[in-house]
Amino acid sequence: MSAATLATWQARASTLQLRHQAFIDGQFVDAQGGQTFATLNPANGQKLADVAACQPADVDRAVQAARRAFESGVWAQQHPRERKRVLLRLAALIDQHSEELALLETLDMGKPISDALAYDLPETVKCFAWYAEAIDKQYDEIAPTGPDALATITREPLGVVAAVVPWNYPLMMASWKVAPALAAGNSVLLKPAEQSPLSALRLAELAAEAGIPPGVFNVLPGLGPVTGQALGLHMDVDCLAFTGSTATGKRFMAYASESNLKRVWLECGGKSPHIVFEDCPDLDKAAQAAAVGIFSNQGEVCIAGSRLYVQDGIYDQFMAKVAQCAQGMRPGDPLDPATTMGAIVDENQMRRVLGYIDAGLSEGATLRTGGQQAHTASGGYYVEPTIFDCPRQAMRIVNEEIFGPVLAAQRFHTEDEAVALANDSPYGLGAGLWTAQLARAHRVSRRLRAGLVWVNCYFDGDITVPFGGVKQSGFGRDKSLHALDKYSDFKTTWINLL
Repeated sequence: MSAATLATWQARASTLQLRHQAFIDGQFVDAQGGQTFATLNPANGQKLADVAACQPADVDRAVQAARRAFESGVWAQQHPRERKRVLLRLAALIDQHSEELALLETLDMGKPISDALAYDLPETVKCFAWYAEAIDKQYDEIAPTGPDALATITREPLGVVAAVVPWNYPLMMASWKVAPALAAGNSVLLKPAEQSPLSALRLAELAAEAGIPPGVFNVLPGLGPVTGQALGLHMDVDCLAFTGSTATGKRFMAYASESNLKRVWLECGGKSPHIVFEDCPDLDKAAQAAAVGIFSNQGEVCIAGSRLYVQDGIYDQFMAKVAQCAQGMRPGDPLDPATTMGAIVDENQMRRVLGYIDAGLSEGATLRTGGQQAHTASGGYYVEPTIFDCPRQAMRIVNEEIFGPVLAAQRFHTEDEAVALANDSPYGLGAGLWTAQLARAHRVSRRLRAGLVWVNCYFDGDITVPFGGVKQSGFGRDKSLHALDKYSDFKTTWINLL
């Protein structure tokens, strides 16, 4: 990790060159009519750049370029070893420029620079390298038949894939979709969130340097209701992969039905339960995990453990430990390497979080710690880590995704009650539980309706295992070899041998 100080990062930020145009067919270009939108630094509310706001005509131009590249075979029909070489080169370039990219992430969405360097960038590099290595290790199949026939099952790229990604982990979330889609041989259109477009535009430049042909990878910054909608409705986009809110995910499903029935893969909202049983093997470790599970990345995490269920016998003792951990995670300047909580991504999101804090108080929750806006003189968007003791399940802060540093804690009595409370949600992305009993760990993890379950840990994982949810948290899986299936067709060829 870099040994740079706050002053060093501030100096680097002052001289950083920001890409602000769209990247279409191998070139940086202005949006139609020169339309732009401002991207702001959430640490101080100041403008970083005016970025191209792609219009439907820009989307159409990019889709045409992607289709031409796909049909030409310049990438889709390239030897797997060559695609592997190029993506490995891209992974190496991302690694080489990791400090620059981490700085872009921090300036654009407010996460601590130490987190961007220690987590976001290494995971992005790992993702591109891992899918690169997978390219020439995927085999097609031969079905079992009688001696009179040969049946082959071959994997083929879909064509043009759109990836619409969120602002909380801009590069890492992009890599989870772009890397497997490119590895499978598709042409890709990346639409970054309007709050965090800068690192995606730099990624486009690095992709071209790595050798990805023009038209194969395009980046379309713009507003969701314009650029995102145009991608969702486009008749020549074969697949759209989205990470973001459930409400927007539902809109993409509607766009698919209104257009060409494109495949849609959704990783949407979450309200993940974190359960601590009385036989928890390490209360200090669990308390730290509970705090990190909701307050890291300012609580702007789809799998944040935002609902904490603690068994009666240890509730008071455990919650005191969680509050103590929270008090050590105070918001600070995202460019300070000592900062563990940065700024909320923008003013609208900060107001949303503060509104939920007000709702918790008005509905009868007890504020244990936090609950206030922080660093108001900075002009930035900071909220204290906030913990509520909640008297009942039927509260907005318990049931609705806040996407901020707000923890709703409740007591439970029995294992059955804990499972019922945990599953009482329209979401099903993640869940965690702490117990010393192996039988309980297996039993409860099977009963929890979630795509990811952690036992005696939280947030742990690897590129080798799938990531995704159930219920209104979406469907389809990022990461692992299973992600390649989202961006591939399977063709059966039946050959009569007689």
